[in-house]
Amino acid sequence: SSCSSAIGIIGGTGLDDPDILEGRTEKYVDTPYGKPSDALILGKIKNVDCVLLARHGRHHTIMPSNINYRANIWALKEENCSHVLVTTACGSLREEIQPGDLVIIDQFIDRTTKRHYTLYDGQHSCLSGVCHIPMAEPFCTKTREVLIETAKKLGLQCHSKGTMITIEGPRFSSRAESCAFRSWGADVINMTTVPEVILAKEAGMSYASIAMATDYDCWKEHEEAVSVDKVLKTLKGNANKATTILLTAIPQIGSMEWTNTLHTLKVSTQMSIILPLASMSHVLKNCHQNYAQHIILS
Repeated sequence: SSCSSAIGIIGGTGLDDPDILEGRTEKYVDTPYGKPSDALILGKIKNVDCVLLARHGRHHTIMPSNINYRANIWALKEENCSHVLVTTACGSLREEIQPGDLVIIDQFIDRTTKRHYTLYDGQHSCLSGVCHIPMAEPFCTKTREVLIETAKKLGLQCHSKGTMITIEGPRFSSRAESCAFRSWGADVINMTTVPEVILAKEAGMSYASIAMATDYDCWKEHEEAVSVDKVLKTLKGNANKATTILLTAIPQIGSMEWTNTLHTLKVSTQMSIILPLASMSHVLKNCHQNYAQHIILS
């Protein structure tokens, strides 16, 4: 059976064109965590249901620290999205990742400081317990493979892995920071991958990101340092690459079998939750030896 759920798309700066969806409708929603960045745009790509959301709002009014990442992920989950495909502009920390190149990132380093990193914060009765979600493999390997194959098929310059360092912003890095991040093994740098990828994992969704390099940050000698002007220029010339990947990959994802992948994600979250003691003892009393099974099947 093919994927009957929807595919969520979170569009980054200059990469959130709603025209990619056919038969668009707008839907304003609320969540237990507040309002998402903007209206959800519901529509289809080649008969696959999609839900598009502009990460910074459609008029780019929300700075990275103030994005309501939890509301964004919750809203997509509520719309029955099994997948979240996202786009993000980023700086390159490697000579070989050139402005205009795409990177299907597979790891992150977190340098943010002001954000909500979990849906299980003890403030929301919809989710009880503390969630220690594993993060060894933050991105969905199977979805990443589809994106990599698609880029190859389209003849786009695409790097099949990369470590994203996410900084708090909104300022760009100092040169010393930029060089330090390179020495840590980071390949690209942005302000939004964390906590988005973490929350999607908690929500049991397959998450993958198409990162587009727009500049060389400021580590590179004889290269003009990153500026907003430079970033937007590169995006203007290259945004269609990310769009083309989405238009080609989404029908493919929609036709594939995802039951096992999604089940594994769901179980991973369930196994990561430490329930409040009261409900733990209640579960133990009622289940005895079925306890382990209860956790897995619930």
